[in-house]
Amino acid sequence: MFPIYDVIVVGAGHAGCEAAHAAAKMGSKVLLCTMNMNTIAQMSCNPAMGGVAKGQIVREIDALGGMSGIISDKSMIQFRMLNRSKGPAMWSPRSQNDRMKFAEEWRLALEQTPNVDFWQEMVTGITTKNGQVTGVRTGIGLEIESKSVVLTNGTFLNGIIHIGEKQFGGGRTGEAAAKGITEQLVGLGFEAGRMKTGTPPRVDGRSLDYSKMEVQFGDEAPEKFSYSDKTSTLKEQRTCWITYTNKDVHSSLEEGFDRSPMFNGRIQGLGPRYCPSIEDKINRFAERDRHQIFVEPEGWNTVEMYINGFSTSLPEDIQYKAMRKIPGFENAKMFRPGYAIEYDFFPPTQLKLTLETQLIENLYFAGQINGTTGYEEAASQGLVAGINASLKTQEKDPFLLKRSDAYIGVLIDDLINKGTEEPYRMFTSRAEFRLLLRQDNADLRLTPMGYQIGLADELRLENVKKKKEETSKLINDLKQKKVNPEQINKGLDEINSASIREKISLEKLLKRPQVGIQELSQMDPELKKYFDTYSKDVLEQAEIQIKYDSYIEKEQQMVEKISNMENYKIPTKFDYHAITALSAEGKQKLSKIRPETLGQASRISGVSPADLSIITVYLGR
Repeated sequence: MFPIYDVIVVGAGHAGCEAAHAAAKMGSKVLLCTMNMNTIAQMSCNPAMGGVAKGQIVREIDALGGMSGIISDKSMIQFRMLNRSKGPAMWSPRSQNDRMKFAEEWRLALEQTPNVDFWQEMVTGITTKNGQVTGVRTGIGLEIESKSVVLTNGTFLNGIIHIGEKQFGGGRTGEAAAKGITEQLVGLGFEAGRMKTGTPPRVDGRSLDYSKMEVQFGDEAPEKFSYSDKTSTLKEQRTCWITYTNKDVHSSLEEGFDRSPMFNGRIQGLGPRYCPSIEDKINRFAERDRHQIFVEPEGWNTVEMYINGFSTSLPEDIQYKAMRKIPGFENAKMFRPGYAIEYDFFPPTQLKLTLETQLIENLYFAGQINGTTGYEEAASQGLVAGINASLKTQEKDPFLLKRSDAYIGVLIDDLINKGTEEPYRMFTSRAEFRLLLRQDNADLRLTPMGYQIGLADELRLENVKKKKEETSKLINDLKQKKVNPEQINKGLDEINSASIREKISLEKLLKRPQVGIQELSQMDPELKKYFDTYSKDVLEQAEIQIKYDSYIEKEQQMVEKISNMENYKIPTKFDYHAITALSAEGKQKLSKIRPETLGQASRISGVSPADLSIITVYLGR
């Protein structure tokens, strides 16, 4: 009935879709298994992509040849570039999306990808032989053979949904939990844990009074995620709104605390620190009188609204009573209550940097099974797992991203070396080289890598080469091109920048904090005419590189210094317990994580500088 597949992907969420697409595009025969073909790429929580650091990840996925950026663009209803008032390392693209269109576009993309087959059924376990995965076993007893398996089970592994004192099995509302996989993996020697996440109520937008809320428009000149020409920017956008909770809302919520599964001990798993439920917020930040609530449309043609900031697992009557005390929600009608979901995960320190498990060869984990939260984090892991599963079946070298290459590299390195005790979310602060890892240069950083492994196509590579050449030409021109005081002083005075007394290069002017290419264009018609010959991307790239030249250079020097440690390879079967001089914690952590390089060993929590010196001596011998 089935051929022997190169890659079987279990789960069709954001991680599973990226894994299946990447492996198939690289030439592998792929089977995507899902419990429900109608919920492929479901946006289980908020209908949005990107955000702080997450937007950078979407751009990186796109630059490598993944699909999240293209799908986001095709289903976008609003675009905002966050943190524009800060430096370019902090700029983060975010889109509001049409939930149904997003899922539809992903399904169409997968159906149009050669080498992808689908199977709708619950996978209850894997099959193994001599420490290698050989396929999967399904609920009706089928055994499907494969050279590798990628598990992307999301919140479905023994999922339990909590609404007040009620609890029932489920992977998300209206869908069954997946059973059997955790128990089998634990039996094979894996360590498992429990985590928790939540979602807010959904309401009827027709029942809200928007006159009592603040309007949140999209950007006047919206951008997009994908670097490809397969998508275009929005011509019209839907509006979002902002409102706030108050003391009355908090008092109503507190009435249900004795029935809250979070406070009475029924939920054992740890929830996300940076996306807490509303009851957690008013408990932890008791001194605050109000919390922000974002009212976000679920799509172009629906009245359903997502109440961002009001995630809760309190009883539905408490949710309803409290929600109606929020300004604009006095007559709100609820479509469905918020809930918390508890699920199994596997501490990611049990993985290699390729996302292959250490215990079972050719078995890969990606997404929330590794303890992360967020569509973007999941999608990036799915991409890397799919790439590596495909490469391994083709007997090619693995694909690894360093911390200095991408936010995706930071994410995976953090998970493997530090693990996580709460749902892991990416932030710009987690990346020590964030000035190098900007959202505007992901194509320059990663598309050549994507092309090399057969994921990004030739046209993308040509576009990157063109962008690089034009940016370089523009920067050189700006160094040579000079302006005189008569041309520029009136404009400089208008933006409170010091006037010039002699001819000065445009490069020197651009190093001033108040002066950008846009400002220079407004000062002189000839300059505007000149800048108009370049694309917006090239102009932005050149300006950033000129303004932050010395900082970028310092970060690159740091990268070179650290990369020396990455060149020291540690043998796979290195016996740490045989080295008596190592600390007890160092032996334990190094033996468990089994770092591939000295650089990776240096980032493991509990491995001291003295431990590193000792290992260096032994490697030298």
